[in-house]
Amino acid sequence: MSTSLPSALPTTPDVHVDSFDDLGLTPELLQAVHRLGFTAPTAVQTATIPALLAGRDVVGVAQTGTGKTAAFGLPLLQLIDPDIAQVQVIVLTPTRELAMQVADAIQSFAVDMPGLQVVPVYGGSPYLPQQRALARGAQVVVGTPGRVIDHIERRTLRLADVRFLVLDEADEMLRMGFAEDVDKVLSGTPAGRQVALFSATMPTQIRRVADQHLVNPVSVAVTRQSSTVDSVRQTFAVVPYRHKTGALARVLAVSDADAAIVFVRTREAAEEVGNALVQRGISATHISGDVAQSDRERIVERLRSGALDVLVATDVAARGLDVERIGLVVNLDLPREPEAYVHRIGRTGRAGRTGEALTFVTPSERPRLRQIERTTRSPLVEVTIPTPAQVSAHKATALLARTGERMTAGRLDVVREAVREHLDANPGIDLVDLLTAVAALAVGDIGPLAEAEVEDLDDAVRRARETRSEEVRGGQVAGNRRRPITSGPSGRPRYRVAVGHRDGLQPGALVGALTGEGGLTGKDVGKIDIFGSFALVDIPDGLTAEVVDKLGRTRVAGRPLRIRLDTGPQATHPPHSPSHGASRGERVHRTHA
Repeated sequence: MSTSLPSALPTTPDVHVDSFDDLGLTPELLQAVHRLGFTAPTAVQTATIPALLAGRDVVGVAQTGTGKTAAFGLPLLQLIDPDIAQVQVIVLTPTRELAMQVADAIQSFAVDMPGLQVVPVYGGSPYLPQQRALARGAQVVVGTPGRVIDHIERRTLRLADVRFLVLDEADEMLRMGFAEDVDKVLSGTPAGRQVALFSATMPTQIRRVADQHLVNPVSVAVTRQSSTVDSVRQTFAVVPYRHKTGALARVLAVSDADAAIVFVRTREAAEEVGNALVQRGISATHISGDVAQSDRERIVERLRSGALDVLVATDVAARGLDVERIGLVVNLDLPREPEAYVHRIGRTGRAGRTGEALTFVTPSERPRLRQIERTTRSPLVEVTIPTPAQVSAHKATALLARTGERMTAGRLDVVREAVREHLDANPGIDLVDLLTAVAALAVGDIGPLAEAEVEDLDDAVRRARETRSEEVRGGQVAGNRRRPITSGPSGRPRYRVAVGHRDGLQPGALVGALTGEGGLTGKDVGKIDIFGSFALVDIPDGLTAEVVDKLGRTRVAGRPLRIRLDTGPQATHPPHSPSHGASRGERVHRTHA
């Protein structure tokens, strides 16, 4: 039992440490730190790393963007034994998205530790691949509470060897209804294990968890670091999720920047987007935290020299990257925290240079965009994605600008003869029309396209922007989601999913699917009622048809959600009745996300 925490955590003193070399890390971890471009440690790292290495529990008030992942990730890697193929570390996070980010970061720190395996586990994804990864002997598990509990109950995750437990964004986990799951994991780990608890705020419930499960913890509190990049023009465009890559290709085609960096959330996305750009003829490659240092250096040098124009990267991989040619940053995926946004756009507009940052926003992400604007204290200007005609015009202008240089270079006799033969064969042809057609062919414009991708992209973007405009005019700006006519209790839109208690559905798994696949945050999800064969969930801002379609195919507990608006039976059961929408005798489980 720990001593009670003070009613207000003091801000951690500003202790200046010049290098990670001064924090007691092993050579293997220091090598990874330097490879990733880390320089001086942040305040939370300076305070937390030595405490954890000394075996102390830690409770910290710190938000994403302060460097807390490295603050707990580096010491936990130093404290475990890679030669023991058993789970020694569990990191709990509120969402699958954060679980993947934290797992990627920890794996990047462990590149010089052979045999060490990091496995993310979260709801909304099949059990079997996660089960197989755990069976291969993972030492570090990063996951959402609901899925971690599922693996514990299935005996695919054993706690006997756990010596380190991290609660990341503890206040968010408890607010989403994971209090019971968090307590179960904490209570199931061996006595004497270390615990690091991080929370953006320190409400009474978090203090209660710390008092019950942490032993004489070191208190760490750091203020959020944020800054406005005045030299960067910040814009955004509304783009549905499945059209992001096509829209990105158009943006890159009309950009005047020498080079660009495109940010995505995961290494899988980096590889997928990078390969897609290469297939479209763009000089691009991808980089993530698990790329070897020699390959990273080679890629950065190609970017500096002009042999490479576009780099698709994760946040971890872009640390310490400073290339003067980068004039454009594209946030293909909206960063989870405003501080990460500031770090990303800082890759351009450096040392007195100017740059541009474009952020793609799906129709459901508008509230998160507003958080970024509040943090940077500057509004983002909405822009439209270039049309195919605008792309062709831009390319043709750039092509014609090079004709003078080409004429000076000489050796045009063969081409000139071919042109004269064509004119002789077509005496009535207009020279301007001929030059226009040649330029169009040269830039890849073969005329009006019938490809579904082009039409779908333009139509989808137009619908998304029109929907948002209608909501603004109607006073319904929340989340860019058109509010449905039908609503559940308290007037909130209520949705029905075709998975329930009989399928083993847990609230955490449903929240994980909604946040991971639907682009929502935990704050977007309201009350959840789970019945025998289905569940009802309040989503106050509603969902677009696109998100409903995507979520409908998402599998939870082995079954597709098949999400749809709940329509009753309101005539039989009033909206406030517990049996609203439930068959007789079905058990109901209620929670608030």
